[in-house]
Amino acid sequence: MYKILVLEDDELFSSTLEDFLSDEGFIVDIASDGEECLSLNYEKNYDLYIFDINVPKINGLDLLLNLRKSEDNTPTIFLTSYKDKDTLHDAFLKGCDDYLKKPVDLDELLLRIKALLKRNKKQFDIIKLSDNLTFNPLNKRVYENGIDLNLPVKVLELFELFIENRGEIVTKEMIISKLWATSEGYSEGSIRVYINQIKKLFENKDSISNIKGIGYKIEF
Repeated sequence: MYKILVLEDDELFSSTLEDFLSDEGFIVDIASDGEECLSLNYEKNYDLYIFDINVPKINGLDLLLNLRKSEDNTPTIFLTSYKDKDTLHDAFLKGCDDYLKKPVDLDELLLRIKALLKRNKKQFDIIKLSDNLTFNPLNKRVYENGIDLNLPVKVLELFELFIENRGEIVTKEMIISKLWATSEGYSEGSIRVYINQIKKLFENKDSISNIKGIGYKIEF
């Protein structure tokens, strides 16, 4: 599933956002201030940020500027009650991709989220992997004859990385960046286990080839 980090200090609104986005198939974490948001960001990798601007400790604008300076280019939507052009102009200068003024129409927010993820090379069409195997990129699930295989999260994330880079080499560094946050230690043994789990899903066991010393390539 796609992971969204929400920065919002209004408890009622943040709870509404969490319920709505969870129902739409996203994994949602909520931070009520900028420092908590940074802490969550350090612990996990996210596909999208939704930030309020006027929040305690570190405001949304300064937070995003710090993230962009650290080369974090995760798509970001600002939800804000600010209506002046200077603030909105500053938001884009700091690196935001889109914004919505409060009160927010949740259906419009969902459309903006999908558009941003698509522009970020995310696909929403069901991908056919074989005669009986499909991958749903919206909820990041693999199905065999329509039945969810309930694969572990890291296996699904690795699967997604391979699918996004079909026919191209996926380096070990790309895998580590996708599967583990900066604060986590990675395991090469775990990578091999996850790859073997993916291989077992295909009749052709050579669907994933090992490019010695570089990484892996998937072809199906």
